[in-house]
Amino acid sequence: MHQPRLPRRQSGFTLIEIAIVLVIIGLLLGGILKGQELITQGRIRNVSNDFQSMTAAVNLYQDRYRALPGDDAGAAARWSITAPSGGTLGDGIITGDYNSATSTDESRQFWLHLRRAGLVGGAVTDSTNPPNASSGITGVQNGAFGIAGIVICSNNLPAKIAQAIDTQFDDGASNTGAVRAAVGTTAGATPADNYVDDGTNVYVVCKAP
Repeated sequence: MHQPRLPRRQSGFTLIEIAIVLVIIGLLLGGILKGQELITQGRIRNVSNDFQSMTAAVNLYQDRYRALPGDDAGAAARWSITAPSGGTLGDGIITGDYNSATSTDESRQFWLHLRRAGLVGGAVTDSTNPPNASSGITGVQNGAFGIAGIVICSNNLPAKIAQAIDTQFDDGASNTGAVRAAVGTTAGATPADNYVDDGTNVYVVCKAP
């Protein structure tokens, strides 16, 4: 006599199991997003600190030597180094772009003088620009985006970071105030009309000390 066959149970997830999986996925995504936000906030803080520390270094140098680093007419004799070229030493103007690749430009000698004075880190023979937290560099030049005098610039900043820096120090607008910016790496005469966070734009932000 044949025994009646029991119905075969269908394999699959129950609603409870699916709910648990969805909760786990949600927690993982939330953790990733929170981690990304923490990274962004850390970069904003580091770039902000760069601007503040550079301003302090310039002021300390001027108090000590009565000259701007890079434009210091007495630096060559003081430290037995080659004087910068391309500008008039002691005129209060730093010649050369903030991202100059020419080691004798005043904008590059700026870093050499600060390192010789012990006011920024790095080898005392090094005139290269220090890196920033966004894999860009920090530098100085005379004038940028209509800002008169010496400016400190930081490049390769995503729009979110660039605007946060502008908001922290100024008015949050890329084309007005003491902090201005443009897409790309050139700190020229014309700033951007606004910050556009499209996921690809990176800015150079310049600030008066």
